[in-house]
Amino acid sequence: MAMVDEQAEAIDGPALRELAAELSDLLRLKSLPFGLKLFEDLDEMAAIPGLRRPGEDKSFTTCQLVTQVRTAGFTLGIVQDNLRPGASCGANIGLEPVPDSLLSGDQMNGVWFDNKEAAHQHQVQMPRVAAGRYHGMAASPLRSARLDPPDVCLFYASPGQMILFINGLQYKNYRRYEFSITGESACADSWGRALATRETSLSIPCYAERRYGGVQDDELLMACPPDEFARGIAGLKALAGNGLRYPYPPFSAFADPAEGMSKSYG
Repeated sequence: MAMVDEQAEAIDGPALRELAAELSDLLRLKSLPFGLKLFEDLDEMAAIPGLRRPGEDKSFTTCQLVTQVRTAGFTLGIVQDNLRPGASCGANIGLEPVPDSLLSGDQMNGVWFDNKEAAHQHQVQMPRVAAGRYHGMAASPLRSARLDPPDVCLFYASPGQMILFINGLQYKNYRRYEFSITGESACADSWGRALATRETSLSIPCYAERRYGGVQDDELLMACPPDEFARGIAGLKALAGNGLRYPYPPFSAFADPAEGMSKSYG
C-alpha cells in the first residue's frame, strides 16, 4: 500500500480538489497543483481511474513526467523502467538503489563537479526515499481527485507567490522553515525529501528540470503533505482577509511607506 499517515488520510481527494482550486485562485498559479503517491502494489496503482502509462519504448526523467501532469492534466503511473537509465530519478523516489555510476562519482565528475569525491558526496548527502519498498509512483492533478489521498501535494510558483504560501503556513501555528539545496538533481529537495520525511520541502529547480522538464526561470517547487497543504491555504485565506493578497499592490520606492503600512497595522 502507499505511504500515508493518519493526518494525511483525514484530507481526502475531493477535499484536496477544492483546496487546489482555492490555491490556484488565491495565487493565480500558471499550472495545476498535483499529487504524488508511491505504491508497493502495482495492481493498486493500475486501478487508478484514467491512469496513463508511458510507452514501453520511451524513457523520461521524473521532471518531464511531472510537467505532463501539471500542464496537460494527465494522470500518470510509472515504474523504474519508464525512467531514464543511469539517472538519479528512480533512486530519488525509492524505485531503485542509487546507480553505481552515480554513487562512485564517475558520471558527474568533470561535469557538475571538479572531482570524484565532490560528485560522490553529492549522491551521499541527497535526500531520498529508501529503495526496496516501493515499485511504482503515480502523479495526478489534485483537481482530478484520483489519488485519494496523495502522499504529497505539490505546486510550482514564483518566489512572490511562494513566500505568501509560507506566510500562510505560519499564520496560525508559527514555525521557522528550513529547506535544503542539493544543487543539480534538485528534485531530491522537493518530492524526494517530502516523500521520504513527510516534511514540507521547497526547492530551486535545477538545470535538468529546466532543460528537460520545462521549468521556467521564475518557478520554485513546493512539496508538502496534505495536512500542511491545507494549513497553508487556510492561512492564505486569512491573510487575504487582512488585505495581504497576491498580486502585491505596488507601492513606490520613493514614497513614505507609512500610508501603506497603516492599512495593515493601524
